[in-house]
This record gives sequence, C-alpha cells and structure tokens, in this order.
Amino acid sequence: MNNTEQQFLDDLDDKLWKAADKLRSNLDAANYKHVVLGLIFLKYVSDAFEERQEALLELFQSDDEENIYYLPRDDFDSDDDYRQALQNELEVLDYYREANVFWVPKAARWSTLKEKAVLPVGTVLWQDDVGNEVKLRSVSWLIDNALEEIERSNKKLKGILNRISQYQLDNDKLLGLINTFSDTSFTKPSYNGERLNLHSKDILGHVYEYFLGQFALAEGKQGGQYYTPKSIVTLIVEMLEPYSGRVYDPAMGSGGFFVSSDKFIEEHAKEQHYDPAEQKKHISVYGQESNPTTWRLAAMNMAIRGIDFNFGKIPADTFLNDRHPDLRADFVMANPPFNIKDWWNESLADDARWKYGTPPKGNANFAWMQHMLYHLAPTGSMALLLANGSMSSNTNNEGVIRKRLIEDDLVECMVALPGQLFTNTQIPACIWLLTKDKSGKDGKKRDRRNEVLFIDGRNLGYMKDRVLRDFAAGDIRRVADTFHNWQQGEGYQDVAGYCASIDSKQIEKHDFVLTPGRYVGAPDQEDDGEPFAEKMSRLTSQLSAQFAESGRLEAEIKVNLKGLGYEL
Repeated sequence: MNNTEQQFLDDLDDKLWKAADKLRSNLDAANYKHVVLGLIFLKYVSDAFEERQEALLELFQSDDEENIYYLPRDDFDSDDDYRQALQNELEVLDYYREANVFWVPKAARWSTLKEKAVLPVGTVLWQDDVGNEVKLRSVSWLIDNALEEIERSNKKLKGILNRISQYQLDNDKLLGLINTFSDTSFTKPSYNGERLNLHSKDILGHVYEYFLGQFALAEGKQGGQYYTPKSIVTLIVEMLEPYSGRVYDPAMGSGGFFVSSDKFIEEHAKEQHYDPAEQKKHISVYGQESNPTTWRLAAMNMAIRGIDFNFGKIPADTFLNDRHPDLRADFVMANPPFNIKDWWNESLADDARWKYGTPPKGNANFAWMQHMLYHLAPTGSMALLLANGSMSSNTNNEGVIRKRLIEDDLVECMVALPGQLFTNTQIPACIWLLTKDKSGKDGKKRDRRNEVLFIDGRNLGYMKDRVLRDFAAGDIRRVADTFHNWQQGEGYQDVAGYCASIDSKQIEKHDFVLTPGRYVGAPDQEDDGEPFAEKMSRLTSQLSAQFAESGRLEAEIKVNLKGLGYEL
C-alpha cells in the first residue's frame, strides 16, 4: 500500500469514527457499535450492488459476439421500451449472485435511505406487495426495514442483522450518520483527485477492523472478547498456511481468523497465478461463539466478504453445546478467553474430549486445547493463544496434561509473545502450535518427530502508542519463515536468544516446561575485537578517573556551601 492509499484510509477512519463517536452521549460503547456497524454494512452492500449494476449496464449495451449479456437495441420498438428493458434486466437477482454480490432490494439501497430519511414522519414511502401504503415511522424504522429486506433476500443472514430501533435514537442523530457515510464510497475510492487502486472489500475490511479495535478500546476489558489484534491473527495464519480444507475456530469472536485466512488465500492464489475465487472454493469455514452479539458480528464479517460459513444455527457454549460434534478440521485456530474460571459443569466430567486428562475446574485453558485437538483431523494442524502460565503450570492436573501432550509428540512449536499486545488484558501470552502428524509423509515437510521448535518473540514488535504494542510486517515474516524453514529443513539454524530446536528428551529433563526462554538461551554478545585484559585495564582506569572527578566535585560543593553559611 502506498502513502496516498494509507493516508486515504487513515482519513476515512478518522472521519467515520468521529461521526460514530457522537452517539456516545446517547449510548454506551457496547450498544452503539450495532448502530454504526449496521449502517456500514448497509452502505457497503449497497455500493457493491450499484457497482455490479453499472458493470451489467455496460455489458447489456456492449455489442460483442462473445458477450452473452448483450441486449440489442434493434429488438425494441422505441428508446423508451429499450430503457425499460434495461432497467428490468438490472433487477434480475441471478446476475448479482453469480458475481457473489449481495442482492439489495430497492427499499434497502443506500439511495433510498438517503432520500427517504429526510422526509417528515408519516410520509407515504411506497406500497407493499398487497397494495397497502407504507408510511415513514422514524429513521431507525427505515434502517431496520432495510436490514429486514436484506435478510429476507439473503437467507444466510436470517436472524443475523441487529435491529437498531431498540436503542431509541433521535432521527437527527441517525440522519447525521447517513449523511456522513453517504460521502464515502467503498467502490470508487479517490484521494485529492487521484483514483486509488483499492478494492471495495479491502476498504470495508479495513474500516470494519478499525472500528472493532476502537470499540474494544472504548469498552475496556469486556470489549476484547470479540477482537484479537490483527497482527497476531495474521502471524498465526501465516504460520499455519490454510490453503485448502476445513478451518475451525471454537471461540471465533468476530471471525478475525477466517478473514485473515481469506486474505491469505487470495495472496497465495495471486502468487501462484490461480483464480482467488476458485481457490476459495477449496476452503470451508466452521465457527462457534456463545455471545449472541459477537456471533452476529462474525456472521456480518463473513457476509461482507462473501465467505461461506457455518457458525451453527444459534450462538452456544462450546463446551456444553458443541455445534460441530462430528467435525474434524484440517486447521484449527483460536484465541479463547484466558484463564476462564467459571466454565465447568458436572456433565463434562467424563467427556470424550479430555483424552490427555481432565482440565482444572477453575481454569479452561487446557479444556480449550483438548477441545481443539478432538476436532483436529489426523493430519491437521492447530494454533491457539493462551496465557503464559499454560507453558509451566503444574497445578490442578495442568502439568500432567502438558506432559502427555509432549509424550504423544503433539507439540510442534511454542512462541513467546511480547507484552501489551491486547486491548483488554495485560496478561503475557504465547502461541501453541500442535499437529497430529510430524512424520513428513506428505512430502511437503521433513520428519520432525520428537522435536519442538521454541521461538522467543518477547523482544519483537514496536510500541504503536503509549499503551499498545504491535508486530510489524517484518516481525511476522521473520517468525513465520523461521517456523517454515524448520519444518522443511532448509535454511534453519538455532539463534541464541531467539530460536532453538529441542528434542523431547531434553524437554523431559526440564520437567516438561515449554517456556521458550528456558531453551533458546541468551543472545550472543557482539565481539568488539578488544582483548579482555586490555578492556579490563581500560575500564578500570576510566572508573578511577570518574571516582577522582566525583571527589573533586564533592569538595567544590562543600566549599560553596560553607561560603553560604552551611557546612556538611
């Protein structure tokens, strides 16, 4: 992305957030995200729909032998008949679905919202299917009606889009948001008169991620439940490389892992000169989330990007009501809530998922891990974020479970992360990467049995502000390349203080503790070429000189104080 495109996105973030933030005086952060994200969703699907309409109109009028859409003018008696025929064709639903574009009914199009929202309450808007007059009740009703129309026309979204009338916002507040968002185009971006090479889904995705991050900050501790830092999600996806197969996240939040997987597939397809749309057909997405609000956000997040998904018919607790009991996924990725205490239910006592030991009733960390392993295919790979304590704790059966995981050779890589990465917690975190098959039989990777790669990334990243740390693209690339080089046996070598490949016997000698710092050692000190004896002599002389200077300054201060009538 060039500087102009980045500046465009930064200005767009600022403009939209300032408009949305005006709602804070009327709603708390936990609620106004539904209003804002709902409107952003409507604006995006409407822009994408209109873009498809323009492309279709051009195709209908393009006299090309290979153009199956061409509508000849000579087939009609008059220009009026021809124009009407063009308009009729533009309302054929199949033209949009074949291009993976949401069908947006007229009542839900942004042009309709903008036009009708300024009318007096009680104005007749249109007639319904049986001829009854439909009158404007309020701007929030107009928006809800648009959301309902989109759900009715797109079955995948049924029950997903959150209605906003319940928040009882003034018409003027909502009209202000509509007007502000109207100045934004997701399909024809330009900045200072320059057309930008940014795709609509990229812009929408950027805005969506930015808003989720801002809402997480605004909500504080609770806000992070649906937001995982983008750089960490990207790192995990880059390490696992989910090109094809079944992808599962049992604690999906807003679906960040799926979005990053989708982007990863697109980039990989371009590099290999594949059709990204064709490549995406080889991926199927499964998720689960217990929070109804977050469950809806995730579905919207998938819908705006055209990602097909199965999140179960309802939001549900992953442990007590597994919505995908028979799933065996090729890739499992998750950032479950750290150290959950109130997860246990006696119905889980003899659960088949606890193959490596019953997890502590007061901490769900190893429950998440074993749930993910249970749903992992025989040749699958998984990654999850957990609190650092999971790498070394021996309390309440955790040490026993960790020992069995290592003895069964499931642990492939451990990554220690720097602090201050999350908006909602300061708990230090790590990434566990596990696989059920290290044999390398697929020919893509070497035999890694009884080996574990340790990466100490605590010194990576940069402070993006006074509170939060982040990974740069180079940090992500370095960690991912280190992992892949180790897997493939090409170009990998241990680096003191950063990475080390350790056999399981050595891990056993360390009581099955998996903290990277214990294995990678301290970084090598750069040799300055000065012999030790000469360096010690020089430093000793320098220290003596500094002591002498300190004594001189002390004596001078005493003299000056005595002159002022004070004596030490």
